[in-house]
Amino acid sequence: MNPGPILSNVIEMPRFFAIGFCVVITGGCTLGPDYERPMLHDADGFRMQPALTAEEASLADLGWWELFQDEHLQSLIRRALTENKDMRMAASRVQESRARLSATRADQFPQVTGNTSVQRVQPSSAVARQFGFPGGRQGISAPLQIPATTQYKATADLSFEIDLWGKLRRATEAAQADLLAQEWARHTVALTLVSDLARAYFELHELDVELAIANLTLKSRREAHKIIRLRKMMGQRSARDVRRAEQEVARAEAVLPDLERQIGQREHHLSILMGRNPERVVRGASLRDQSLPPDVPAGLPSALLERRPDILEAEQRLIAANAKIGVAKAAFFPQISLTGNFGAQSLEFSDLFVGASRIWTFGPAVTVPIFNAGRNRANLAVSRAQQEQALIAYEQTIQQAFREVEDALLAYQKTREIRTTRERLVNASREAVQLAQLEYLNGQTTSLDVLAAQREAFNAEIDLVQTRRDQLIAVVQLYKALGGGWNPEPGSYELAMQEVRQ
Repeated sequence: MNPGPILSNVIEMPRFFAIGFCVVITGGCTLGPDYERPMLHDADGFRMQPALTAEEASLADLGWWELFQDEHLQSLIRRALTENKDMRMAASRVQESRARLSATRADQFPQVTGNTSVQRVQPSSAVARQFGFPGGRQGISAPLQIPATTQYKATADLSFEIDLWGKLRRATEAAQADLLAQEWARHTVALTLVSDLARAYFELHELDVELAIANLTLKSRREAHKIIRLRKMMGQRSARDVRRAEQEVARAEAVLPDLERQIGQREHHLSILMGRNPERVVRGASLRDQSLPPDVPAGLPSALLERRPDILEAEQRLIAANAKIGVAKAAFFPQISLTGNFGAQSLEFSDLFVGASRIWTFGPAVTVPIFNAGRNRANLAVSRAQQEQALIAYEQTIQQAFREVEDALLAYQKTREIRTTRERLVNASREAVQLAQLEYLNGQTTSLDVLAAQREAFNAEIDLVQTRRDQLIAVVQLYKALGGGWNPEPGSYELAMQEVRQ
């Protein structure tokens, strides 16, 4: 009988197994629900702004370098986007998630490992007696003559889990969604950073103006105090008038240290946002020279779902939780693995790589869950609960986004109205101070009336400056609420989403 055909068939068996399992893989199913975006109610427009057509733009369509025209503010934002610690941490999390995706995806491919071993083997007495070595059959007390042997072995081991139920594919789907969620989380950090820095910058400018007004007020009250003292010496004013003037000077002086404290703390805050130790911040254009867009359209509400990074992040969390249900379901079914090794084994190292020393094994292994005290059912229940939580978080994020837009629109509209009213109040207060000073010079009123008019004018000036700040901040908050500010400048370091999906 010729053994050639038989040996040839034996050698070809691994190839047949591999082809058969590849066919099984391509025809395997994927357990768990496929993701579908939840149905959400979309309004035609925002409550604080009339409905717009699809062609109308949104304030968020502008890049932050287009919205904020102050070149110095732009330079601060650029520095913060590259040096801020939260931005660097977010970028590191993206890299971690990308590595996790690669590790998870690797489970879908065969795993090959190399093994080498050298073993010194000394058989037991029982083995010697069984095979009739000298002394093995002549009594228990007889000395054994079996020699020790050295075995040399080198193999390449193969292990491959057949993804028949889609467990590994669902795990990869979840890891990819986690990566995209981290990428959108990084954009959320950028959006928050840009808006926080712009807000702190405008607040710093407002404090600078308040300090300038306070210094002018202090100078004016010191001059008034000097005049009142001279007139008292001339017998034209009483000691009470002098004391009231001193009170006004002291009140103006007390304002300065607190403003200087606030300015210093705001500078420290800006420094930290830029990733630096607390230091002085150089100013750019003044608060009065900061430009405002002629209009602040919010755009269509449906655009928020595609623009706000926190909404997109929440959706990716939902996709990941949805995919993990499939992973949990696959645990109920048999796990099929393909294992094998190929190598050589010999008692002499010089014969290890000779053809006669070749060894190989190949075959499938099936693991069937029989009893695990309800662990798989519990894990499935956990996955479904987590998917429900992710859905609620997604819906909650959308509701919060609409609220922030409505609040920002309301704040912008009302600060415009307040600014118009306070501008009239400032003009009236300045005229009142001029009339009071004229009447005082003509002897028609007292210095107390002049000081009261100056105090009201001072408060009106401060209120107007704060309203200008609030109007700028309202634009910043609306820009953030609409999802603007995270998009990178042309040619910047930001990664494109196409790269993330690779």
